[in-house]
Amino acid sequence: MTVSKGETDKILGGVLEGIQRIKGKEITIVDLNTINHTECGYFVICHGTSTTQTNSIALSVEETVKETTGVNAWHKDGYRNSIWILLDYGDIMVHVFQKDAREFYNLEGLWADAKTTKIKDEN
Repeated sequence: MTVSKGETDKILGGVLEGIQRIKGKEITIVDLNTINHTECGYFVICHGTSTTQTNSIALSVEETVKETTGVNAWHKDGYRNSIWILLDYGDIMVHVFQKDAREFYNLEGLWADAKTTKIKDEN
């Protein structure tokens, strides 16, 4: 199932809103559309300060995307330990980390040749 650019933009907006509702930290959008042979168009990466916040951010993303677009995540993983939660929306992969795990896996560094956009924290 392919998703149109307009649908992707709406999902991306819901993802960002869901993260911001729970005060996710250092939100970064990694645009993979110009990179050859990638599985998706965007990574959205953020982190929380505890397992509770990380879990809450991911749940908020799911709820917000569902309420604003009607779309459910195709796949989700990581809720058990809430160190790195992945939400797969097809063209958008949402990565909600604990800070230490984010620094360790350094997805932004792995995709350093992609365009990145940092979203200003609202707090």
